[in-house]
Amino acid sequence: QVQLVESGGGLVQAGGSLRLSCAASGRTVSTTNMGWFRRAPGKEREFVAAISWRGYSTYYADSVKGRFTISRDNAKNTVSMQMDSLKPEDTAVYYCAQSKQYYSGTYYHVNAYDYWGQGTQVTVSS
Repeated sequence: QVQLVESGGGLVQAGGSLRLSCAASGRTVSTTNMGWFRRAPGKEREFVAAISWRGYSTYYADSVKGRFTISRDNAKNTVSMQMDSLKPEDTAVYYCAQSKQYYSGTYYHVNAYDYWGQGTQVTVSS
């Protein structure tokens, strides 16, 4: 059974940092694309970042490029996202997502992932 469990969310002031982690079980992160999405109140779930199973290629939304860094630890079967220079508009519930094995499609759409974590709240105060 595939399970994704996020951790690391919380309350931080603008300009601060948080590190989110996603522990995967039931399917290895080294053979799947891993993504982070977020949903702010009243908005649709949106793509934030992804890392490919093909090597360590990474992809970011323009809104977080240069501030967020996604990484993968194959030995621990985890994916993390370092979030720096946080802004109030980064406030959202953040979700970890995992694709099918050896998936070669898009990284940016929710339909590219078939397993999701329960989400972790990130709140950035101004």
